[in-house]
Order: sequence, then C-alpha cells, then structure tokens
Amino acid sequence: MKMQAAIKNNERGSILIVTLWTITLLTILVTALAGQVRLSSRVALFHKEELETWAKLLSAINQAEMELMLEQMPLGLVTIDETNEAGRNPLYRYNGRELQLSYPQADDITVRIYDHSGKINLRELGRPRMRSMLEKRLGPNAAAQIDELMDAWNDWTDLNDDEGVNGAEIDYYEGLESPYQPRNSKIESVEEILQIRGFAEVFGDVDLDAAFTLYGESELINLNFATKEAMELIPGLDDELIEEILTFRQDKDFGGNGDIAQLVSAENMALLRPWLQTTRTSNYYTIMAYKNPSPQNRNPENLDDAVIEWQDDESLTAFAEIVQISSFTEPPRVLKVTPYQKVPVRMVVKSEDETSQ
Repeated sequence: MKMQAAIKNNERGSILIVTLWTITLLTILVTALAGQVRLSSRVALFHKEELETWAKLLSAINQAEMELMLEQMPLGLVTIDETNEAGRNPLYRYNGRELQLSYPQADDITVRIYDHSGKINLRELGRPRMRSMLEKRLGPNAAAQIDELMDAWNDWTDLNDDEGVNGAEIDYYEGLESPYQPRNSKIESVEEILQIRGFAEVFGDVDLDAAFTLYGESELINLNFATKEAMELIPGLDDELIEEILTFRQDKDFGGNGDIAQLVSAENMALLRPWLQTTRTSNYYTIMAYKNPSPQNRNPENLDDAVIEWQDDESLTAFAEIVQISSFTEPPRVLKVTPYQKVPVRMVVKSEDETSQ
C-alpha cells in the first residue's frame, strides 16, 4: 500500500512538473507572439509613413518642375514666393533658398532649386581658371605641386595617351592597387575629378555636387546663383565676403560687377572678375526636396529682425534630380536622379522668436 501511494505521488509530481513546464512554454510563446505583433505593427506604421513621405517628395519634385516650365512662358511666372519683391528678377530665387512654390508643396516638405549658373563647370573650365582655383586651395608656395596637378588634369582630359612632362597617363593609373584607365576626354561626372592623380588630396573634402556642374556652355559664374561651396573655391572670396554676398542677395540682386565691387575690395575684385558673368542664367537645374528635420520659419519679412544661421548636416539628404528645361510646352529632360543626396550648406533666415525657442 505504501508503495502504491508513493507511485501515485510520483505520478502526481510528474504531472505537475509537466503542467508547469507547459504553462511556462505557453507563456513564453504568447509573449513572443505579442512582441512579434507589436513589431509588425511598428514596421507597418513605419512603412506607411515612409510611403506617405515618398509620395510628398515626388509630388514636390513634380511641382518644382512645373514651376520651372512656367518660367519659360512669354510673360513669365507670377509667383507667390514672398521673397520675389517688386523689381527683382524672379529667376534669381533659384539659388538654393528655401522656396514656397506656386503650387504649394506639403507643409513638412522643403524644396530648393539650384540654377547651374552658380556652379563651376568642370567640362568647360579652362586651364587658367583651373590653375587659379588650385592656387587658392594650395597657396602661393605650391607652384611645383600645381604644375604636376595641371599636367595630370591635361593628360586626363586630352584625347591621347601621350604623357606630359609631369603628367599621368594609362601606365600610371593601371599601376595603381585598384587600376583604372584615364578618361582621355572631358570628364563625365563631378566625382571623376577625384580619380585624377593628386586631385583627391585637393578636393576630397569638397561637396562636389554642390560646387561643380557638367552642364551648360560657360565656365563663368553668376553670383546671384553661386553656391557657398563654389564660392569657397573661387579666387578673391573668403568666408567673410561669401557671407556678405549671401546676405546681400537675400533682399537684393547683383545687377553687375559694380554691385559686387561695393562688397569686394579692388584687390579681391581683380582676382574675382575673370570668373563672373552676373546676368547669365542656364536652363539646367538641380531640384531638391526633403522632409523638414524640424519646423522652420520661411524667410521672415523683416530681415532686420531676423537671425541668419548656417546649417550643414551631413545626415540631411534629399531626393534630387538634375533637369534641363527647354520649353513650357515640353516636359523636362531628367539628366540625373539621386534619391539620397546630401543637402548643401545653406543659409537659413529665422525670426528672433524662433531662435530663442
């Protein structure tokens, strides 16, 4: 009898242990399933928000294209942009400032348009201006290095494999650890400049898309459009002058070199003048649209009570496309699309109340 009772007790104990293990496993399983459901819900919400943002960005890009097409109309576009004051050239607002389009974009989307007349054209850039740009980057005591860079540039862009005295041709590039061949013609991308011997050391820290272009037929720059990155490479301009130029064009246009000379000394103007064509525009544009990282006040009306801030966020990217606008009756020709392009350094005008928040 005692043995039978012991066996029954053992059976009860085994059943209890199995039951407890079953409850524990079920609890773990239910917890895991609940966590998976919560994760799936978050992922679904995230994808929904991303799709909504993506749709807003594409809509803003299309609206910006329409804005540029309407500019080709004979009477021009009557814009609602508050910065387009009477007497100002409405085309000059395409200099990277934050825009309010005539067909308004979503409230949380920022649009910027850059006329390529404000960038340095690497396909049209002559040797004298390339040399002066290198001299500004490297200083007056780097003549030997600049000579080598100029010969390397010439060998890369000429039409043959004949190596200059200090140049670099196919033997040099194929001898590198990761070999490649020189272009032997005009370059095909702004990033390609870093492939030329020695140029990565000079321009490796430059936002190439913001400073350079491959489009258009002139090597001259219109300061009404010039990007900060391009102006940093142009002789005759330092950080202080660049800031003065960008501040000036918030509420005025440069009508000619005389206006520029009011800000730039005669000595600096002598270096700067060979780069300028102050009335030139192009029909090549970079359109950028991105979601605002934080609410911003768009261009306060009273600049005397405004605060100017520089913003350079490496993580801030935009959907960008380069387009050629030929007519208001033809769709734009899309030349390049970059879904995640770094937004260039930009000057943001805010109210004092906003900056104190």
